[in-house]
Amino acid sequence: MDQATPAGYHHGNLRAALIRAGYELAVEHGPESVTLRAATRRVGVSPTAAYRHFAGIDELRFAVGLLALRELATAMESHQQAVREIDPAARARALLEAVGTGYLAFSLDHPEAFRIGLLGLVGMEHAELPESAGETGRTPFQLLTDALRNLATIGVLAPADVEPAAIHCWSSVHGFASLAIQGPLRGTPREVQDLLARRLVRDVVDGVLAIGGGRH
Repeated sequence: MDQATPAGYHHGNLRAALIRAGYELAVEHGPESVTLRAATRRVGVSPTAAYRHFAGIDELRFAVGLLALRELATAMESHQQAVREIDPAARARALLEAVGTGYLAFSLDHPEAFRIGLLGLVGMEHAELPESAGETGRTPFQLLTDALRNLATIGVLAPADVEPAAIHCWSSVHGFASLAIQGPLRGTPREVQDLLARRLVRDVVDGVLAIGGGRH
């Protein structure tokens, strides 16, 4: 049974507390466990209090999904911050690879958070909502397009190819994440999943560079 954990909740910040509680529920028990009643119980307020901030369960789950995407963005940023290459071409490639490896690492480390994060992407217009931005102020999709535009800036990729390349990259890593989380690869040892993930990212980036006519 969920226990109320009102620590950190302050009057006037109930919405944020409920979203955080919903996120914790999703991580621990899956997206289906995120309900207004469960979130208010965890925060330590009455269920009716939630209706001042959310019209219903769908609004709460949507907000929790955006928070999950923010956590995803932060993980992707962390991988990019580890890039040490100085050469512009090598650095541009490494930053794009870091976007992919960060995306997959988060999905494998936090599968339930990853699942509810998809609820925050009802349409492409939601891929750029500030509520899902990481510490740099960029959402997961924006981090991807930024990395691709960086390739275009140094002449490796044509500007017109950035948008289709973004969908290609996203589809590839997301497909692998889905296979590893809830598909036939879910029983594969984690070290093997990580190896396959790194290989996939390298191959996807090679494909992007091939579009621009060069491999770096």
